[in-house]
Amino acid sequence: MALADYDAALGHSFGLEIDGIVIKQISEVRGLKMEHDVIEVRQHTADGRYVVRKLPGRSHGGELTLVRPLTADNGFEKWLQAARFGRIGEARRGGAVIVYDQEGSPLKRYRISGAWPRSLEIGALRAGDPGVLTETLIVTYEQMEVE
Repeated sequence: MALADYDAALGHSFGLEIDGIVIKQISEVRGLKMEHDVIEVRQHTADGRYVVRKLPGRSHGGELTLVRPLTADNGFEKWLQAARFGRIGEARRGGAVIVYDQEGSPLKRYRISGAWPRSLEIGALRAGDPGVLTETLIVTYEQMEVE
């Protein structure tokens, strides 16, 4: 069942799709942001009033933070190694962050381009800790569009 325009979306689950490969175990996504510069134009109107108008300027990329439970999947590590060893052409990719509804159907896609991994952090390792180990990937992107 699709959400009506007035229904709030629940953050049921998230996925990352990079080059056609979907990782659905993402538990947290931060940094989805579209932003651009503000250009101030100072001018006088026909009747002599001084006004400052604000116009949209150049758009900016950003950084995504993706958190998922630690698994045997080493896709994040391989992607990071390409950037770490200077193979930026191999590391720079396009993809999307996907928000899924309660039934597992894609609700919204945030398409990113020119993305490459900046860092990968493994959560604290504590003996006897009942919590789930996590890995946090920070991805730098050049542009984001909402589908």
